[in-house]
Amino acid sequence: MDKKILIASATIALVSAAGFATATPRNIALPADGTQLRPSPLPGYAKAQANCVGCHSAEYFLYQPPNAGRAYWDAMTKRMKAVFKAPLDDADIPVIVDYLAATYGNQTP
Repeated sequence: MDKKILIASATIALVSAAGFATATPRNIALPADGTQLRPSPLPGYAKAQANCVGCHSAEYFLYQPPNAGRAYWDAMTKRMKAVFKAPLDDADIPVIVDYLAATYGNQTP
């Protein structure tokens, strides 16, 4: 018998005997996200709701520097698109940045 066939047969026998061939699926229940984006009449609120919280929790915004200006939010939003492949239209970025700077940055009333 060919050495490769013998090794393959032995491996299959060991895996089957160990029960790996009959793995059962597991369900994982994640906790509900308790933080929501801060509502705003700015059009960027709807854009952020549609584009940002699909990938990360709204709590992420609370961990950003409270004195972050528009330049910071612009850089972070562009980073999300370039590095993390966020599905953002270039035309939506300034609108989202307006919302983030006004709601979470140093332009907060």
